[in-house]
Amino acid sequence: MKSADPREEVMEHVPALRAFARSLTRDPVSADDLVQDALVKAFSNFDKFQQGTNLRAWLFTILRNCFYSNRRKAVREAEDPEGTLVGALAVKPDHDGRLQMAEFHAAFAKLSVEHREALTLIGALGMAYEEAAETCGVAVGTMKSRTNRARKELAALMHLDEEGLGSITDQQTAAIVNAAPAA
Repeated sequence: MKSADPREEVMEHVPALRAFARSLTRDPVSADDLVQDALVKAFSNFDKFQQGTNLRAWLFTILRNCFYSNRRKAVREAEDPEGTLVGALAVKPDHDGRLQMAEFHAAFAKLSVEHREALTLIGALGMAYEEAAETCGVAVGTMKSRTNRARKELAALMHLDEEGLGSITDQQTAAIVNAAPAA
């Protein structure tokens, strides 16, 4: 049962916010800082939240806006050519070895921010296209197009053909690459 005060529901969205922030920043420390900044902004602006609207989308929009604001302010970005930061982001999934996690992270890191954003929201977090589009401030068709192009680009970067796509046993990776729902 939903509480009358949406502030009480914010904590249940923190894990998903952290996952989204990690996909954007590619750094766990920066991701945690980004989530903290977004939550501070959310709580200081709760008077602007419209009761009855989608709290999750509102929080994700704040986090996304914080990310882009921080990115515009940054003088330089930290580069990760060896994939050290990306490699530290995940726990190895329960797959049979056909898809190496390092290969996935390397391919995922080569995607544009918009494509990583789309795959994270739709594939990994299981958002509906409408909710993801609202979060990113784009049309639903744009979100569908980004997701489709990102999946194709990721599959190409990982050298997966139609047979290879079916052989992925890690459910989260399969959801991202195959457009299958995550368990």
